[in-house]
Amino acid sequence: MIKVRGVSKRYRLGERRGHDSLREIIVAKLKAPLRRLSSGDRDNRDSKRAHIWALRDVSFEVMPGDVLGIIGRNGGGKSTLLKILSLITHPTEGEVELYGRVGSLLEVGTGFHPELTGRENIFLNGAILGMKRAEIAKKFNEIVDFAGVDKFLDTPVKRYSSGMYVRLAFAVAAHLEPEILLVDEVLAVGDIEFQNKCLGKMGEIARGGRTVLFVSHNMLAIEALCKTAIFLDAGELRTTGRPRDVVSAYTKLITDAGAMFADLRDHPGRRGESRPLMTEVSVISTGAEPSVIRMGDNIAIVVKFRSPAAIRPCGSFTIKTDRGERIFHVSDRNSNQLATATATDSGTLTCSLRGLPLMPGRYLVDLWLADFSHTMAPLDMVADACWFEVSAVDLLGSGKLPPSSEGSVFVSGQWSLRPTLSRETSNASKVTEFTNA
Repeated sequence: MIKVRGVSKRYRLGERRGHDSLREIIVAKLKAPLRRLSSGDRDNRDSKRAHIWALRDVSFEVMPGDVLGIIGRNGGGKSTLLKILSLITHPTEGEVELYGRVGSLLEVGTGFHPELTGRENIFLNGAILGMKRAEIAKKFNEIVDFAGVDKFLDTPVKRYSSGMYVRLAFAVAAHLEPEILLVDEVLAVGDIEFQNKCLGKMGEIARGGRTVLFVSHNMLAIEALCKTAIFLDAGELRTTGRPRDVVSAYTKLITDAGAMFADLRDHPGRRGESRPLMTEVSVISTGAEPSVIRMGDNIAIVVKFRSPAAIRPCGSFTIKTDRGERIFHVSDRNSNQLATATATDSGTLTCSLRGLPLMPGRYLVDLWLADFSHTMAPLDMVADACWFEVSAVDLLGSGKLPPSSEGSVFVSGQWSLRPTLSRETSNASKVTEFTNA
């Protein structure tokens, strides 16, 4: 369904320029020889610095009915690849062959006209995909039911929330029967129930013989849904193959980059419209060796931040397995322990955890920073900010631990037994008591 051969994409960095007039082009051509004589090799060096390769020599193929997962850090080239496959932009080098109609969901609002209603945009998107009005009308009720926006069908979509936008956009892209469906990380905008609904729909599409390309930071979804996966990093194709193997290569790269401590100022895991307020994070043990975390240890998550304006910081973090599975979430939004703290433009947030209930293994930390003074919407979000390793300890005193396959959380139970006496034993006890009496 898809053949990608040696695809590269180069972008020019720097100030955006408008279109030149014919007069300006002629004058520039006449001056060019003089500029080359005066500047020499300097222009060549500047020219090289002024470009960046978002993709470099990427090749792969996707067969009918395949679900291909695309993973990688921010800036790795994932979205650029999907834009090329969607024919939004052309590759600088290489070629792409697509065998079928392409439906894409690349970012919130893609393909929707903000002034048109939800109803009108459904028909507009179908027309863009080359469908007849009768075909769209046949699918109309399914689209509306899936998106759950029936009350707002005749409202201009510019008044939709981001979640409503994504629900309708995905419903349209999935139900208008493209042979190839491209889905970027936009599903993260929806709630958990809708995300699961979308994953189920993509699986149904693939079982129907159509092809899905799925970009996500959710490693569990990649492993559950995809038949194959590719790992893009810095524009290059690092690994391709079974999802489990590709995810392992990805997690190894990100964990090797941020053990126990990480500089967050230019962190590749920063999400969305985040402002880089968090500057560094540390995970430390409060035991005798701060750099060694053992099962049952007391630990601290320490986050430094700096803001251009004073805030009353509200911190949150999520602990995940190295495969991206969430284990638990801790947030001062719930406890309000710092809700009355004095506003400050910089400082250190520390959250202490007593008796870490984790099995031996490697764990990732996601971070959020919000402001109690405002809407509590996150100001800064960093995924996979750092990682830490938990070492085994014989907490049960038996020399045994539950197998890691049974889960990531360790809980010690206290067992007891009180035998139930049989009727014969009970009667014998009564006779003995009577005789003794």
